[in-house]
Amino acid sequence: MAAEILLTVEEISKHNRPDDCWIVVDGKVWDITEFAPQHPGGGEIIWKHAGRDATTSYSSIHAPSVLPNNLDPSKLKGTVDKRTITDEWQRPPPSATPQLKLHEKPPLETIINAQDFEDIAQRTITKKTWAFYSSASTDCITRDKNKDYFSRIWFRPRLLRSVGTVSTRTTMLGHDVGLPIFVSPAAMAKMIHPDGEKGIARGCVEDRVPQCVSTNASFPIEEIIPAVPQEAKHPFFFQLYVNKDRAQSEKLLRHVRSLGIDTVFVTIDGPVQGKREADERVKADESLSTPMSGQKAKNDRRGGGIGRIMGNYIDPNFTWDEFAWLRKHWQGKIVVKGVQCWQDAKRCADEGMDGVLLSNHGGRNLDSSPPVIMTLLECQMNCPEIFSKLEVFVDGGVRRGGDVLKCLCLGATAVGFGRPFLYALNYGEEGVQHFIDIVKQELEIAMALVGITDLSQCDASYVNTAELDPLVARGKAHPYATGKRLRSVVLSKAKL
Repeated sequence: MAAEILLTVEEISKHNRPDDCWIVVDGKVWDITEFAPQHPGGGEIIWKHAGRDATTSYSSIHAPSVLPNNLDPSKLKGTVDKRTITDEWQRPPPSATPQLKLHEKPPLETIINAQDFEDIAQRTITKKTWAFYSSASTDCITRDKNKDYFSRIWFRPRLLRSVGTVSTRTTMLGHDVGLPIFVSPAAMAKMIHPDGEKGIARGCVEDRVPQCVSTNASFPIEEIIPAVPQEAKHPFFFQLYVNKDRAQSEKLLRHVRSLGIDTVFVTIDGPVQGKREADERVKADESLSTPMSGQKAKNDRRGGGIGRIMGNYIDPNFTWDEFAWLRKHWQGKIVVKGVQCWQDAKRCADEGMDGVLLSNHGGRNLDSSPPVIMTLLECQMNCPEIFSKLEVFVDGGVRRGGDVLKCLCLGATAVGFGRPFLYALNYGEEGVQHFIDIVKQELEIAMALVGITDLSQCDASYVNTAELDPLVARGKAHPYATGKRLRSVVLSKAKL
């Protein structure tokens, strides 16, 4: 058998070119000359390790079974002869060209804002990971407006107040938290760092930042929760995509509840997945899977869209009436995630939900859906009573501590960050903790300069929304509500 053949480091090192490429993973020598150009992350990362030991880089992304399951057995050339290993050969491969140095991560302490994390991720993570995380639906209008519209709200500072001590502590869904922020659920965090959701959890412990774990997480939830000390009693929530096979969701809910989680975020804005073109253009690694949903990535004639392919199990027929089913199988708090208009937010309050998350999925599903800050304003203008009936959360486009404060002044209980936590995870749990420190510092500065020292003091008098107010949908009927009115407008324009 080829696996019994011992190969010296000298022999392996000869196969160090794109047209003759061997790598060593866990002591096994593989010929991946034909596979490298098709690698979802690009061939460059493989060629960089040609003729060398690639175990560290490989294991940070792939499971041990990927090579044996995806390569023909003839590509296994043998086993490295450990007696021939030298210190020089074991060193990480140098950058092949000066250009590759651009892809090295700068020291963590040089990062001072969320955009720094994002810019570094774009340069350093694999093409597929960047495409999956950063992509949004079709023309990405909503994704970009999510961020842009925060700049159209202005603060109204009140000065000459004692602001020497500022507290960012608050409560969220009955849990004491150190900041009014939480980790929004996001799929497959392991694509950017081997610790995945575990690393995010550990990075959140010190400041008690809640983490909402996705149904499509890289690890089963029973492996994520123990990643933090149990004595910390860290707040975890669970995000649910309702499965077409309801028995699977019922089983998952029972399991989640048995782990002590008391709140489920039910996503309603993704009955089908949006067309995320950047994600479709880059081939998916077909070894990727999500243990709790049981889905696997694949490529088809439409592309390699991970979100589209791995979201096929989601029930597109889940309706308001079926919250009765959810309550039967979930004896805990319910937050409805993905609300994008005041009518649905009001119905959540009327139905007795515990919370509502105003979100457009980071612009990843319906492009031209409203920026989240607009939905928050819409609720304030049309159904302000809901803010005393349930907790209102916001996510999408939030990048600064000042953005968080604007949301809180407009009635939000807490604000979710999705992509920023993933990009921070590029540095492991230390990156997550550093990102939280940045947001906390920005929030404390904004609070002090606005003139408040405790989040209970937040109210709308500290913000000016006049620039956006004319764009907010009101409760009265739209002028184009009837076909007759619409035809008359078209005809009048045609005459011009």
